[in-house]
Amino acid sequence: MTLTVGQALVHGLRAHGVEVVFGIPGVHTIELYRGLPASGIRHVTPRHEQGAAFMADGYARVSGKPGVAFVITGPGLTNALTAMAQARADSVPLLVISGINRRDSLGQGLGLLHELPDQAGLMRALCPSFRVTSAETLESTLAQCFAALTTGRPGPVHLEVPTDVMPLPAAAPRIAPPPAPRRAEHAQIITARSLLTRAQRPVILAGGGTRHAAQAVQDLAERLDAPVIQTTNARGLLHGHPLGVPASPSLQATHDLIASADQILALGTELGPTDYDMYVRGGLPDLSGMIRVDLCPLQLARHPAALTMCADVGTTLADLLTDLPARRGGQGAQRAATARTAARAELARLHPAMPHQLTMVEAIRTALPRAIIVGDSTQPIYAANLFYDHDRPGGWFNAATGYGALGFAPGAAVGAALAAPGTPVLCLIGDGGLQFSPGELRTAVDEALPITYLIWNNAGFREIAESMVAVGVPVTGCTPSPLRMEPFAAACDLSFTRIDADPAALITALRARPTGPRMIEITAP
Repeated sequence: MTLTVGQALVHGLRAHGVEVVFGIPGVHTIELYRGLPASGIRHVTPRHEQGAAFMADGYARVSGKPGVAFVITGPGLTNALTAMAQARADSVPLLVISGINRRDSLGQGLGLLHELPDQAGLMRALCPSFRVTSAETLESTLAQCFAALTTGRPGPVHLEVPTDVMPLPAAAPRIAPPPAPRRAEHAQIITARSLLTRAQRPVILAGGGTRHAAQAVQDLAERLDAPVIQTTNARGLLHGHPLGVPASPSLQATHDLIASADQILALGTELGPTDYDMYVRGGLPDLSGMIRVDLCPLQLARHPAALTMCADVGTTLADLLTDLPARRGGQGAQRAATARTAARAELARLHPAMPHQLTMVEAIRTALPRAIIVGDSTQPIYAANLFYDHDRPGGWFNAATGYGALGFAPGAAVGAALAAPGTPVLCLIGDGGLQFSPGELRTAVDEALPITYLIWNNAGFREIAESMVAVGVPVTGCTPSPLRMEPFAAACDLSFTRIDADPAALITALRARPTGPRMIEITAP
């Protein structure tokens, strides 16, 4: 069957397993939309291209598959850049497909609509960027995109199609089977198994790369009797488990646990400062003797280690567990319990309001077990990133570490809800962050998604204001007037409840579950 390049590209996406795309149509991408109705792919319309990419990000984190966004050339793509940078920081597979002006105009500075001097060059500063230069190159170019998304460290990928290539006749691309997960070398597995077997006080550092390997992490931890310290993107791996330490590696309690270990196993974590040294106290204990597993050779090269394995975490854990003897009579559970107690106690010393903020987050878990909580940069999220034990693997994520993009959560919550139909999704965001992307609440209404928007209203950017006070800087620019939430919710056709910052009141409000999306405003103390 003869298709246009635009139609054939959409056909290829469906063949690669894409079920949802997020996008705002424009004159540069109309040919992509010609192919959508017959493809079976669901199209979701955000209110801003940044929201489209944040939605694709949330979808990818929950589904484990690449998220896809359609944007126009020029401003559509530059609007999506912030979200793409967030996906890069958190290793989220995100494919952003844009148009670009006709081939003979590129780099000419003719003043065409949405023209950039060098769109691909701009994108390559952030991520791989590919261009379909003709109908004949569509198949190979799409294959390159998915290879970049699914092999090595995940992250954003850009694909652009010139407007004069979009309508050309093309055949549906053939799709090669996906590559097998990358395995560690057998000799490396033998060495790692030997090191772990000899260790008396092992500790596992679990990062976002373990998000979809929860059972394997738990099995290995039990076999080794090893506490598992979980970064923000690994929360939920061992909910309520005696070996779980759902605490930031930046806390002194976790530093002490790491320092006491005679063998560290670091899984899918970049060991970045926003996870491991956010208070700039001078870095980590000595990790040079660690075993490290990661898909990215560049990451592996950044920290000395006794053994590095450039491999998929899930397959590596399965290989390690084969013939690994169980340790008996160890002190792993006691070591983990000591670290948990000390880590939670640290919150009050860091900020007197943090224990209460953590209790509010825990009230969400009590009211809606196994919900997905998508966070923005707001005070309860900061507190819970330091210490919080979520009850669903991959069900706690936010943009308050790493790249730290405000306005992430409303769009990402839409993507998360579409990736996990029927699962309650909570978007926890401050009144300041909400004003970065308020329109995406309306998208949740359009799609009839079960999202609760929890607005932590402290009338501005209180976290920044307190940071200014702490270093003697006059508080400036931290009090943007908040939206009047009740009429705003009404304008979005959301049901609305306002409560004080009381855990019992929050539990009651959350358990009253209307159909579709809703807003609960929490008046911060």
